[in-house]
Amino acid sequence: MNSWVRGLAAAVILTALAGCASTPPQATNPESDYKQRAVTRNDGGVRVSTAALSAEESARVYGVPLATKSIQPVWIEVENHDDRAYYLMSPGLDPNFFPASEAAEAFATGESREQAGELDRRFRQLAFRNPVLPGTTTSGFVLTNLDEGGKLVQIDLVASGRAKSFSILTIIPGFRADYHVSGVFRREIHADGEIVDFTDDTAFLQALGSLPCCVTNKDGTKNGDPLNLVVVGGFDDALPALVRRGWRPTEQKWSGSIMKMMTSALSGERYAYAPISDLYLFGRVQDFALQKARDNIHQRNHLRLWLSPMRYQGKQVWVGQISRDIGSRLTIHSPTLTTHKIDPDVDEARNALAEDMAYSQGLNKVGYARGVGAAPKGSPRENLTTDPYYTNGLRLVLVFDRAPTSLADIEFLGDDILNAPPSQGSSP
Repeated sequence: MNSWVRGLAAAVILTALAGCASTPPQATNPESDYKQRAVTRNDGGVRVSTAALSAEESARVYGVPLATKSIQPVWIEVENHDDRAYYLMSPGLDPNFFPASEAAEAFATGESREQAGELDRRFRQLAFRNPVLPGTTTSGFVLTNLDEGGKLVQIDLVASGRAKSFSILTIIPGFRADYHVSGVFRREIHADGEIVDFTDDTAFLQALGSLPCCVTNKDGTKNGDPLNLVVVGGFDDALPALVRRGWRPTEQKWSGSIMKMMTSALSGERYAYAPISDLYLFGRVQDFALQKARDNIHQRNHLRLWLSPMRYQGKQVWVGQISRDIGSRLTIHSPTLTTHKIDPDVDEARNALAEDMAYSQGLNKVGYARGVGAAPKGSPRENLTTDPYYTNGLRLVLVFDRAPTSLADIEFLGDDILNAPPSQGSSP
């Protein structure tokens, strides 16, 4: 995109959104004690608790602004009631974690020798220290690279002849995620009488095929992007798998996120949490959205999900839409007068997600359901901002589980995955 177009787009974004963007209350008080919101898991005789600190919390604990160096402390507590000592593997949390000495040194510039020594002692005292002996409780911090919104904490504990692993998605205070608006992770949005739990695969796939083909505008009078994605799982299995593979939550549209969008549009830099436009299903805007940023704000993979009244073997069923943004342009079909341009081969983004999730360790089953309707490359459909797209008409179904699943153990859901026609984009 030319610089004058980027500047115009940024100005339009600011003008269009500044008047309507809200400044919602913080979903979580950044002054709260991180231990009070810690997430706890048990496995046999081992109990772990963890919390990722916000920038404000880490500054209070360490006495220096760690976030300015893109450092984020993760607090971990291990209660060992087993019969052997366990060791925490710090690279499991972050392959590029910061040793306490390195982080202290980053803030020692300009300090006296005594002050630098005090920094080093403080950082070392706060660090998690191995081993966790039988009958003891050990707690401390591992210094990781900075995340916002949510952080997947992978806790791997190794003992002689034994290992225990925990994948825990933690929420970071102060981030204004769009899913806070819907409250979908805090409450059930469907009445008990609406919910249907499927245990038979064939009946489940048939039910998915009866869903609408596409998202709509607010009043439901016009179809848009295809509903080509179904995610089965929730906060303890599906979301950790997505976050593990680099998918990040999106921010609400508020003054801070708008300014970040402007800055990113002008600089061409990436914005991993950029807000996403509103689309509709079941008469409401998406319950939450995720994105995987690429080189800059104009390029990203993104998906929107709506919680359905269906369940599959007791798990939540989310219906959604995924596409790949490949640029930005001006348009009269958006309230901001700007939009991302999508790759017209929407099946590519859909299938790429299946491959991506196969490496997440959380994908248990994969399959396809009908219901989107085919749109050949020679006769494409359009989304709400008139971008064309083509598809073989199938929607991807991903079933997640907390227990790790290897590539060889992922199951096929139904027969459509074996007989699915190729993407329209791959046809001669």
